[in-house]
Amino acid sequence: MTGAAGTVAGVVGAAAVAGDAAARPRRARGLPGSAAARDVVRRELRGVWVATVANTDWPSRPGLPAAAQRDELTALLDRAVARKLNAVILQVRPTADALWPSAYEPWAECLTGTQGKDPGWDPLGTAVREAHDRGLELHAWFNPYRVANHTDPSRLTPSHPARRNPGWVLPYGGKLYYNPGLPEVRAFVQDAMLDAVRRYDVDAVHWDDYFYPYPVAGQSFADGAAYEKYGAGFPDRAAWRRDNTDRLVREMSERVKALKPGVRFGVSPFGVWRNADTDPAGSRTRAGVQTYDDLYADTRGWIKKGWLDYVVPQLYWHIGNAAADYAELVPWWSDTVRGTGVDLFIGEALYKCGDPAQPAAWQDPAELSRHIDLAAGHDQVRGHAYFSAKSVAADRIGAMDRVVADHYRSRARPPR
Repeated sequence: MTGAAGTVAGVVGAAAVAGDAAARPRRARGLPGSAAARDVVRRELRGVWVATVANTDWPSRPGLPAAAQRDELTALLDRAVARKLNAVILQVRPTADALWPSAYEPWAECLTGTQGKDPGWDPLGTAVREAHDRGLELHAWFNPYRVANHTDPSRLTPSHPARRNPGWVLPYGGKLYYNPGLPEVRAFVQDAMLDAVRRYDVDAVHWDDYFYPYPVAGQSFADGAAYEKYGAGFPDRAAWRRDNTDRLVREMSERVKALKPGVRFGVSPFGVWRNADTDPAGSRTRAGVQTYDDLYADTRGWIKKGWLDYVVPQLYWHIGNAAADYAELVPWWSDTVRGTGVDLFIGEALYKCGDPAQPAAWQDPAELSRHIDLAAGHDQVRGHAYFSAKSVAADRIGAMDRVVADHYRSRARPPR
């Protein structure tokens, strides 16, 4: 999510927990069960991403006892409530593995340190229940195509679908990916994600910026055989790849709505669709990556076609950045969603605040608060999400404290 950085059930007890969670009646979202509900005055998203890949945010390390993992999770949720946030975006399928007893994929490695090993509890079921008990929405964050942060299929658990179907995967840039050009892959990854939607009372399905992988200099994504088989009728491989991604997004949108009409479908893409020098409809930026051209993700098109309920562009640049200015991108995205019915939330780079490797703007505790001020001048912006939970906790220079003090004096309901 930093923009360059989301098994068959074997334990009856864990499955029972999942069933209980799914059967539990829905309660009003965004309203804490305590008297804190009295100061709810508006609707806006105040979200936080919780990355589980490589134990980025949670669990703090693989192999923690189940009770310790639960305690860390509930502390994270309590912290979100204390900051007057109202949504948690939890990564539940980080590397083609699962934080629930999936019928399609193995248990996630981040839980126990061993992919496929039962952690002894149901993290997603617990997260849904505990979030809702606190008045928080739970957005289930899935990564469609990333299989592993290495290129050795033998390191995957033997039952992994990528090992049972070796023709589905391709190595690229030191990682393994499912091949987006194969129809059977698109169908499988949708089935795997919808398993969680079917069984749990999640509020949204959330994807990030990873579709086709980010370009790696000197390397090519070896999907030539799939292009030869399925690429007839397209002017070039880039157009075919974009169509593959379009199909994934459109089909998932349709299937989520058919399964549970009340569940929202949102995407958090890299913040630049295309530079204006490339396309007059693009933003006045000079970004080195353009999602349309480099990730084969036509994010603007998905909005215009109504396939998304919300979009959270990752605007991880400071105000005044020479290549990609936050002050240029907020109005571009606001204009893009206008009249479409798609909610616009802005992804904020809290992780950069106080990082000595970042430019001077990020050393100012007020930078992020100025982002919220600027975005408030654009009526299409309906909230913000912060990357990520670890940075909310650490708050190195008090940037999150400043946002809360300046902008979150009262609680808010998420838009619906």
